[in-house]
Amino acid sequence: MSLFHRLILGTSVLLLAGPIAPVAANPSESATPSACPAPALDRIQRHTVAAGESLEAIAEQYNLIPATLIGFNPQLRGGGVQPGMELKIPPYNGITVNVNPGQTWPELASAYNVRADVLFEVNGCQPPQAVAFIPGVNWSPTSSPETGLPEAATDADATLDGYPLPEPGETLLAYGWRVTGEDSKVVFHSGIDLQADAGTPVLAVEEGIVAYASDRGAYGNLVVINHPGGKQTRYAHLQSIEISLRQKVRRGDRLGSVGTSGSPDVGEPHLHFEVRSNSDLGWVAEDPALYLRSQVSER
Repeated sequence: MSLFHRLILGTSVLLLAGPIAPVAANPSESATPSACPAPALDRIQRHTVAAGESLEAIAEQYNLIPATLIGFNPQLRGGGVQPGMELKIPPYNGITVNVNPGQTWPELASAYNVRADVLFEVNGCQPPQAVAFIPGVNWSPTSSPETGLPEAATDADATLDGYPLPEPGETLLAYGWRVTGEDSKVVFHSGIDLQADAGTPVLAVEEGIVAYASDRGAYGNLVVINHPGGKQTRYAHLQSIEISLRQKVRRGDRLGSVGTSGSPDVGEPHLHFEVRSNSDLGWVAEDPALYLRSQVSER
């Protein structure tokens, strides 16, 4: 899968090695419009909800995540889908943002942590308009209504006092940069891999609301929980998911079980666990060991 598609799909792995096209100082002058697809916002489809359809099923039908549909359809924020609702369906996962007069693609790329050439192409190879589509950024319930991005995190009550497994697990792969494969690609591992037997319960580390609970490509079966204080935790490669979207959970509640779902090179059963903070750059990954170390020492 190309870097462009990784950014579009919003995966957590960013490949830095290999050929990457240079970003022009002014991308609006570096390509012809005929070489690009129509702007993403011009390709929004309409979907009328049928009886029996769920938000999750509609998102899967269009290869999107539920948060993307919620972000594009404010009527969904007060509850689930209802028969007869007409939904806007964007071509990719992402959000819309208001653009300040004179703002350039490189400036937007820096603000939202997305490559400038990707923004340029997805928005039709033209200068920024009043509203831009930002691929690979997820809308969340705490998003700013002006930007669609999560508001700046506040440290108040931003505690994660639990542990995601019944007992501490050996760290198979730590958070951070690493070199992998025969071609020596440099990749960023956005979480920590904790060894555990298949079927081991996976537990919520803090109270919160389930923001995602379904298959997510390379993540496999994934649960995402938004917590008070601008924190988010992610639990990946699960064998089973035992909670549902928008469900409230408490610290220690069972979310599912350890498995090997997702990428074909997952290897032995383990839990991929992430901690993220919301900011003006979206959900930014942090080192989970900073939170788990104190919990392990107390056991």
